[in-house]
Amino acid sequence: MKKFIYTNTILLISLMLNQNHVSAQCKTYLIGTKGDTLNCTDVNGLKQGVWIEKTPELRGNPGFDEEGVYKDGRKEGTWRRFSLQGDIEYVQQYKWGLLNGKSVFYNLMGIEREENWYAINPDKKYDTIDVPDLYDMNKSSSVVVKNEGRSIKHGTWKYFDPQTGRVQRTENYFKDSLVDGLAAFGVTNKFARPVRDTTKPKSEIKKPDALLEWEKKNAGKKKVKYQDGSTGM
Repeated sequence: MKKFIYTNTILLISLMLNQNHVSAQCKTYLIGTKGDTLNCTDVNGLKQGVWIEKTPELRGNPGFDEEGVYKDGRKEGTWRRFSLQGDIEYVQQYKWGLLNGKSVFYNLMGIEREENWYAINPDKKYDTIDVPDLYDMNKSSSVVVKNEGRSIKHGTWKYFDPQTGRVQRTENYFKDSLVDGLAAFGVTNKFARPVRDTTKPKSEIKKPDALLEWEKKNAGKKKVKYQDGSTGM
């Protein structure tokens, strides 16, 4: 029993010292209901650690609460947003203050959609990105671009029916381009082989003009023999 009391006393002192150390690094901060340090701003004016941010209603726009972690003034890791009624609205992942990874959006009935993002390090002046080939998504080329510090669509996006939870639509992105690269630019691939509509009965499928002309000329005649071009060898 004495050992248990001694161990917990040391742990409590350690937590208190750590709490005082964190608080000492903050120019301004709040103390949460559990005694933890919240909304810390360091001596350089940068947000650090766990933050809870409240946005009131404004000009008809609903208010909301957000919670997550700041690192050197940038959002980092998991951030959650709630309505003023306490309902979850979305969960997002951040890196360098930019969206990175999966974002999940909800409404009162359930999940609405999932997004996937890729953050480009804003501390780099230039970055190398892979640009997919418009006609072959298995090919890509590396291009050096000026870095503007942003998030790009990368990965699978899913849209759900909130009532059933079933996926209604999916979109796949590769470095901000749809997997169908030409579609991302509103261009049709003229080299792609057209997909035959098998939902229509054969009678509704339009025949080529040459075939219609041939059938017209040979209407009522016996079956016409033709050569297939083979040599017979």
